[in-house]
Amino acid sequence: MGQVSTLFVHKVVDAATADDPHRNTNRRELFQSVGVDPDALPDPKLMIPDTDYYDLCERVMDGHPLGVSLPIKVGASMLSDDYGAFGLAWKSAVNLRGSYQRAERYGRVLTSVSTYEVQEEDGKTFMALHRAGERRRGLFISNEQTIVAVAQISREVCGQAFSPEAVFFEHPAPDDTSAHEACFGCPVHFDAGRNALQVSAALLQTPNRLGDARISEFFDAHMDKELQELPEEQAFDRKVRVQISQALSEGVPSVSDIASRLGLSARTLQRRLSEQGFAFGELVDHSRRDLAERLLRQSDYALAEVAFLTGFAEQSTFTRAFKRWRGETPAAYRRNAAPA
Repeated sequence: MGQVSTLFVHKVVDAATADDPHRNTNRRELFQSVGVDPDALPDPKLMIPDTDYYDLCERVMDGHPLGVSLPIKVGASMLSDDYGAFGLAWKSAVNLRGSYQRAERYGRVLTSVSTYEVQEEDGKTFMALHRAGERRRGLFISNEQTIVAVAQISREVCGQAFSPEAVFFEHPAPDDTSAHEACFGCPVHFDAGRNALQVSAALLQTPNRLGDARISEFFDAHMDKELQELPEEQAFDRKVRVQISQALSEGVPSVSDIASRLGLSARTLQRRLSEQGFAFGELVDHSRRDLAERLLRQSDYALAEVAFLTGFAEQSTFTRAFKRWRGETPAAYRRNAAPA
C-alpha cells in the first residue's frame, strides 16, 4: 500500500468546506474519516494510505457545488512553502528546469506512489507525473490536483509569466472542460496516455525569481572564498570540488556536468584527476561531507534541508552517510560544534 502526505488532505478539506455553512462540523468529520487530527497543523511528513486519500477525494467531489473544478481549486491553493524542505529545494533552483529536476529527485518525500520525470521527446519537454495504483476516480482527481499544483508553483517561482504549451491527462475528459482550459490557458488533452505539462525551452531556462536569499548568500560566500584561495594553476582537485558543491543542491552531478562547468571534456577532467591521484566519486563524497559540515555549523537549516542541499533524497540516507564520515549523527555533530 502506498502513502500520501497529509498536506494534501488539509488542502482538499479546506477547499471542500470553504463555503460550507457547517464548515467546522464537516471539516472535522472529513479529517477523522482518514485518521487525521483536525486540530493539528499541516505536516508534509505525516502520511496516510493512498487508498484512504483517494476515498476522501471521491467523497468530497460527490455533490460538491464546484463539481469538476474542485481539484483545480485544490491544486491552485498550493504554494512552495507548503511543501517544507521539498518546496525549498524547488524554489531555490536556478531556473524552472532545475526546479523540475529537483521534483524528479525529491518527489518521493511527499508520496510513495508518485514520481516526476522531465521528458524530452521530438524537441519538446514535458514535466510528467507517474502515479502507481488502481485506475480509479480518486486517483484521477489526485492527478489533476497535482498537475495544477505543478503549474501553480511554476507560476510562483518563474521569472516571467508562466503558461504551459499544452496539458495532458491520461483519464477521460469530464463533461465540461472549460475550467481546466481557463486554469492552464492552453489546450488540455484527455485520454492522452500521460499526465504532464508541456513547457517551452525558453521558460525552462528562465531564472527563478524566488531563490532563497539565505541559501544564495551562504553558497555565494562559501564558494567565493573557496575560489579565492585557489592558485591559478594549482589544486585542480579543489576547483573540481567547488564546482561539485555548487551543483549538489540540484542532485549529485555527473562527470560531464562538472566538466562542462570547467570548460573541459569529461575525458580530460578524469585524466587530470587521475594524474593527481583522485577519482571523481571520491571528490563528490568529500564535497558532500565538507558542505554538510559547513551547513550544520554555520546555518540553522533543518536536517532534512541539509540533506537536500548536499544531494541526498532522504534524510535517513544522509544520516547514514554522515555517520560513515564523522562517526556521529548530524544532530550530534551540530550540538558538539555549537559554542559553549
